[in-house]
Parts: sequence; C-alpha cells; structure tokens
Amino acid sequence: MIQKMTESLKIAILLFENFTVLDIAGPYEVLSKIPDSRIYMVATEPGLYANDCGLKVMADYSISELVSPDVLVIPGGFGIDGLLENQKLLDWIKNAYVSCKWTISVCSGALLLGAAGILKNRKATTHWDRKKQLAEYGVIIQNERYVKDGKIITSAGVSAGIDMTLYLLSIIVGDNFARGVQLGIEYDPKPPFNSGIPEKAPKELVNMISKSARITGNR
Repeated sequence: MIQKMTESLKIAILLFENFTVLDIAGPYEVLSKIPDSRIYMVATEPGLYANDCGLKVMADYSISELVSPDVLVIPGGFGIDGLLENQKLLDWIKNAYVSCKWTISVCSGALLLGAAGILKNRKATTHWDRKKQLAEYGVIIQNERYVKDGKIITSAGVSAGIDMTLYLLSIIVGDNFARGVQLGIEYDPKPPFNSGIPEKAPKELVNMISKSARITGNR
C-alpha cells in the first residue's frame, strides 16, 4: 500500500472529470516545494481526467490506494456537482479527514467537503457564485480569500488556491520558506482590471458572469 512509503508528508490531490486547471496547478506548484514530501494525483479510479477544455491530467492512484494522506487537496470545477452524491468518494473524504493533518479545498471544491459533512457549523469560503450552495450544508460563509478553521482551510475562487497554499506552506515549513517560494514563482499579481470580486465589479458584469457560470456549469 502507498501509505507504507517513507515520505514524511503524503499530499493527495483529487482529480475528476471537468476540473478547473488552476485549482490543481496552483496548489501543486506551491506544495511540491515542501521538503521530504510527495504529491499523489488520485481519483475514484486511475486514469486520465480532462478539464472542460480538454486538458488531461493523469491520476496514477485510486482513492482506495491512498487512504491516509497527510494533506488532502480538493479542487473545484463544474464537474463537482456530479460528485456530491458519490458516497464512495464522500466516505473516503470523511475517513481521510480524520487522519489528515490538513484538509484544504479550492473554489467549489468546498462543496465536496460540505457534502461529506465536515464543514457543518464551520467557517469556510468558496467561489463567490457558490456561496449560497455551500451554505446549504450548514457552513458559516466567510467573505475572505481563504479561511482556516481547525485543520481545514478553504479558499475562494481558482487563483485564491495559490494564496491559500502559500499560507499553508508557511505553517508547515515556515514564513521565510513560504516567502521564498512566493518569490521563486514571482507571485506578485497586478491584474489589469479591478473586477476580481463581485464587490468591485459592475453589477451587470456580475449578473452576466453568474448566468454564464450556471449555463456552462463552470465552477
């Protein structure tokens, strides 16, 4: 079994059909810098999984092969809704959470944590267009870039996963190390528009994107 391997920190990133690329790539880039660690791409079954634009990523292991990761990363994507009643996956998440040092989610990935029952009465965040849906699981919604509640950290939409994992890196390894990784990936965002959250964007733009997200299933 994989859990018998000697790496001191096992990091599992969940894959599924129609994931959001940056939800996986951002945390992967940051967490891969942790010394003496290994990242495992896992899914309900091994194989290639495609995002909504056709980019494919390989899951080398099934969830049954990695039952006790130290860090569990749940990304988002419009495929998340099809997993919310997958009892095998939800049970795996619940069991992994018990032994995990850290359970984290990006974007709509928080919905899986909600469906698994581990966010009830906890503070959390998710993509701005999914907050009402997440609240239905008894979650205390926070309007923050990322939120820590115990050993769970959730982040807002897509790019917020980089912020969250840099924060987690500072906890696991130290502030200076995390600062160095941030410098190494030159993460110093200066977007051309001030419209990254609904509070800053024009109302008509928010309505248009929200409608589009529901139609396409994105996030």
